[in-house]
Amino acid sequence: MNLPRTLRPVVGLLIAFLLALGVPVVASAAPEANVRVVTYDASQAAEFRDVVDAGAQIWNDHVQNVRFEPAAGGAADVVVLADNGWPRAEVIGLGKGRVWMGRQAVNEGHDTLRIAAHELGHILGLPDNRTGLCEDLMSGASAGPSCKNPNPNPVEIAEVERNFAQGVNLERRVYTEDVLALR
Repeated sequence: MNLPRTLRPVVGLLIAFLLALGVPVVASAAPEANVRVVTYDASQAAEFRDVVDAGAQIWNDHVQNVRFEPAAGGAADVVVLADNGWPRAEVIGLGKGRVWMGRQAVNEGHDTLRIAAHELGHILGLPDNRTGLCEDLMSGASAGPSCKNPNPNPVEIAEVERNFAQGVNLERRVYTEDVLALR
């Protein structure tokens, strides 16, 4: 529940009064007013639908300024598709775009949850960072098919938080792995 600015001090005083009397007060689980919600539609993600939900939840568990939520009818900020190519993301703005969960990487042994979290990371404004390190989510396929880490590192988390706190403007871009360079 979002309270009007003029009522917040009154509610604060009421809570302080109740606490002074020893009355237990439970904090509301309502999201902060400054959290940006990015809706996604995984209905066209075929066999990857559940893993896309899990990838979105990973980001929700790690960042505060943005939250992925499934679209409830109507247009979504992000559309997730499945195809037989390599995974990729088309970013059309911060928190907006398309993701392809490509079966080629899965067939080569890459982890589907890492792929989903990585591609959603692009939607959140993160570029590829081909360090080859498994602890770097945005290193993508350069970490090799044995890497199963789907979690962003502290630097990646901080960049997403800054992007959404500052309302960064992103130019349209398609992120694809340079598959030949990885071999």
